[in-house]
Formats: sequence, C-alpha cells, structure tokens
Amino acid sequence: MKELFTIGHSVHTMERFMAMLKEHNIDTLCDVRSSPYSRFTPQFNRESLKEDLAKHRILYLYLGAELGPRSTDPDCYENGKVQYRRLAEKDIFQMGLSRLRKGMVTYRIALLCAEKDPLTCHRMILICRNLRGEDILIRHILEDGSLEDNRDTEQRLMKLLKIDPADLF
Repeated sequence: MKELFTIGHSVHTMERFMAMLKEHNIDTLCDVRSSPYSRFTPQFNRESLKEDLAKHRILYLYLGAELGPRSTDPDCYENGKVQYRRLAEKDIFQMGLSRLRKGMVTYRIALLCAEKDPLTCHRMILICRNLRGEDILIRHILEDGSLEDNRDTEQRLMKLLKIDPADLF
C-alpha cells in the first residue's frame, strides 16, 4: 500500500517544521499552494523553503499549478467561487494526481499547504478526496506533529457538519 502525508506550515518555525518532516521520514515535499508565498511566514516562501529543505536532504516539488485550489480556467468558478468538483475534472488536476501516484512508488511524500488543520484546506477536501478509495494510506501531520488518518479526518468533518455517515449513501 502506498502512503501519502499532508502538512500545513501554519506559523511554525522552520526548525519545528523540519523536525516534523524528519519525524515522519518525509523525503519529498510537494507544495500544492496556488501561490507559494506568504507575507506572514516568509520562511515558507518557495525559494527559501526549497533551500532549507535541500539542507535537510528533502526534495521540493511545486505542484500548485496542477493541484492548487485556484485555477486560471474560468469554467472552474461559479459566482466568483472556485468549484472543487469542476477543478477535479480538469486534465491538469488529473495530471497532478498522476504525478503523485507515480511519486509515491519511490518517495515518501507530504503535500504542503498553509492551513494547520486539514479540515480547512484543499489538500484534504480536494486532493485527498480524489485519491480516497485507492490503495493509498493518507495521513495528515497535525499541528502538534501527531498523525491523523484521513478516514478520521473525514469523521471529524462529518461531526462538525452534523452529518450522519449513514445518510451519505
């Protein structure tokens, strides 16, 4: 079974962030932010991050164009809001998922975005949703460094939204 991790950089120091990646033996970080820059956490700007990761022998791959939450395609929007279902149907998104699947054969990958909680991030709601059901164990590295299985994250989401899992099917 393949494994995939996700992590949000939040407001971590670079030292803490690297420690969490090392703790879970991540060797490749796939940046899925549409815009890999932050005024508030400049240590996670694309160039700085790539440099720091290299010092720790962690590969950096930018996949924000393929798997980011914003699209340049106007068909992906309705009333100015991105529609994840439409985004997921696009060839570029499917190509990004394909690259992940291939990469998981060789590398221990974590998807990177900004949000600390996967419930509030497209890495879970868009990307992981479109990988679930495959032979992939998806786990989220939480703010405290612990792991949460994606199925447990989905249960948290349903509880938060007051949805009975029995009502879904």
